[in-house]
Amino acid sequence: MESDDPSSRSNSPPPQRRRICGNCDRPQAVCLCHVLPTTPITTNTRILIIHHPHEAHHKLNTARLLTKSVRHVTTHLSRKLLHSHLTDQSPFATIYLFPPSPTTPAVTLSDLKQTLNNHDNVLLIAFDATWKHAKEMVKASEGVLESVGAIRACLDVDENLTGGSIYDDELVLRKEPFKGCVSTLEAVARVLGAIEDKGDDIERVLIGVLREMVRLQAGFLKPVKLRPKLLKKSKQNEMKTLLE
Repeated sequence: MESDDPSSRSNSPPPQRRRICGNCDRPQAVCLCHVLPTTPITTNTRILIIHHPHEAHHKLNTARLLTKSVRHVTTHLSRKLLHSHLTDQSPFATIYLFPPSPTTPAVTLSDLKQTLNNHDNVLLIAFDATWKHAKEMVKASEGVLESVGAIRACLDVDENLTGGSIYDDELVLRKEPFKGCVSTLEAVARVLGAIEDKGDDIERVLIGVLREMVRLQAGFLKPVKLRPKLLKKSKQNEMKTLLE
């Protein structure tokens, strides 16, 4: 029988904290150092990540992996893009990642390099947040984006299809509202693949990091039991009446 004496409980060893890798900042069990570039990749494109506060502490956030993998990455914890975030970026052609809207068209990846007209200096802005928060962030940032003539760029998006990445089903780890919504790391990798001189190689390395993260993390996922969809009370009564 377990003793009720508080002193006996205080003598029990404290729970051990997970060991964190000092290089990739991930738990040792899911360390990614073996796939991260030995030296961060140098790109002509500079990457600016506006990091929503709610996303900052998410365990599966991929923006941190970008800062470990690519040299010219700057992150700001903010709910919108500010002019101060663009200091010394004036010589750059600016693009930002977001799907098109009825009022704001977007350039697809296949046309992006031609649109940039082989501009050597490009600033890529990514809003790192959930889909809902990203919409709010882009709306709040419209004034700054317009002031620098930023071009909206997008991956292929199909709002009629549910799911995650439109590229690789194995990369789905966090549920997205529809196909075309991908992680920040994957989206940036696809853009760099389209506009960098050695884009194919860069994209392959970054997607490799993401794929390994998903593979390791998937080993800790618990099986999900699907629950039957509950009808509203009015619908339940309607169905009951039909069955009587």
